[in-house]
Amino acid sequence: MTDNDTFKDCHVIAIVNQKGGVGKTTTTINLAAGLALRGKKVLIIDSDPQGNASTGLGLHSGARGTTIYEVLVDRVPLADAIAPTQVPGLTIVPSHIDLSSAELEIGQSEGRTVRLKTALAGEKAHYDYVLIDCPPSLNLLTVNALAAANSVIVPLQCEFYALEGLSQLLKTVEMAKGSINPALIIEGVMLTMYDQRNRLSAQVAADVRKHLGRAVFSTMIPRNVRIAEAPSFAKPVMMYDPQCSGSIAYMALADELLARHKRRNGQSQ
Repeated sequence: MTDNDTFKDCHVIAIVNQKGGVGKTTTTINLAAGLALRGKKVLIIDSDPQGNASTGLGLHSGARGTTIYEVLVDRVPLADAIAPTQVPGLTIVPSHIDLSSAELEIGQSEGRTVRLKTALAGEKAHYDYVLIDCPPSLNLLTVNALAAANSVIVPLQCEFYALEGLSQLLKTVEMAKGSINPALIIEGVMLTMYDQRNRLSAQVAADVRKHLGRAVFSTMIPRNVRIAEAPSFAKPVMMYDPQCSGSIAYMALADELLARHKRRNGQSQ
């Protein structure tokens, strides 16, 4: 059995946090790239009207063609919106600022909460992983992502208010589980912007692990200037500087996620 045969089903993961600045888009790009570099076929769906995941992978606003806006509002086939990236095995459905009006345009439509799930249904067979970069708010776009996903990853910044708002997010996930997606699970909470020189970072990490236990990924993403620089070069950090601490951490996160799925499937590592 080859590495690409390891998983028979596509894992659809929503990257969610209603707070901005926690590393959500950075995690989407770099976790997706890490999985692709491990031989997985990966699709990013940029469901944030800011379109930062699209920009961070080199798709500038004037050259995006069909986007997730047309998929959700006009019901254009998802396949028509998929664009290549510089990373072998990684493609993306880009976003556009027009997406900010999608909630108003489809807000009263029947099936409004499952438009992304419906659009994705015919494409999942082509991928090992689909990562959905959600907007920093618990709106209809996020609900669509939760309806389409198998699981949720929550990035948390290592700062004083890390746990603030998490309870509301978890309630939203439970609401989605109860009403539109009974199979939805929390894949894990991951700590970002960890500064080992800062006692506060260590205390926050300890508090989060105390409250959430095994739901927290072992891998922590450090505060690293290379991670911050990489999007301006339209590259994931591991293609910008493969040896930096940020690259090493995101590859470790990808490996940890793969290991979790192997254990969940009852496969030996």
